[in-house]
Amino acid sequence: MDPLGFGLENFDGIGQWRTSGEGNTAIDASGTLPDGTAFNGPAEFRAALVKHREEFIVTVTEKLLTYALGRGLEYYDEPAVRAIVHQAAPGEYRWSALILGIVKSAPFQMRITPSSPPMVAEQSQAKREK
Repeated sequence: MDPLGFGLENFDGIGQWRTSGEGNTAIDASGTLPDGTAFNGPAEFRAALVKHREEFIVTVTEKLLTYALGRGLEYYDEPAVRAIVHQAAPGEYRWSALILGIVKSAPFQMRITPSSPPMVAEQSQAKREK
């Protein structure tokens, strides 16, 4: 498990609050950010993330774009990530603004899945070039 995820350990699989884990053991919701900032529980975890707002927003955007593309991001995807974050700023980085930016991004619009037949991929490329 990602060590940062321990900050949310009080929530079970469906999001309900719990005070003890499996086997009635106490939950340890403490952790440390990569910069050394310690937190204990979701409120402190949130406060620690807010101190690194820009990094958090960029990381969330990268993860959402990775999921949307169905592949890992490459160096050539970074301009799109920066554009998505920039376009979401006036909307205060709401989920809807980030998702809309991803859907409008060139990597998402121009993606070709590995299972696409070659003919379909060639036709898609020809349409984009027009």
